[in-house]
Amino acid sequence: MEEINILKVQELINAFAGENVYIHLETTNGAYASHADESFFSAGAYIRNAQVCYEHGKIVGDGPYRAGLKLPIGWIYAEGLTHFEMDDLGRLLLAGHGYDGKLAVALEISKTPFE
Repeated sequence: MEEINILKVQELINAFAGENVYIHLETTNGAYASHADESFFSAGAYIRNAQVCYEHGKIVGDGPYRAGLKLPIGWIYAEGLTHFEMDDLGRLLLAGHGYDGKLAVALEISKTPFE
């Protein structure tokens, strides 16, 4: 993955607009770390293979970045994004890595379901 280039990522988000796509959205603040420290409050969210058709999308900020996808009935939104990749399967992968390098958020867009 490479650091987000806002112009490149915006172009890639635009390329999926108006099409039926699959979304993977995941956040975590260390859900698997609470076993080592009982006082640590862990939280996260996960959705995979939600099929949507977004009207338009936008990535904004000065880094870390925020990306939103406008649906006819609402929004899909991810904050804290730092890196991106268009993989060899044609999927847009956006990730946010914390100061320790660990994954904190992922937003991925694909024309085919994620396996």
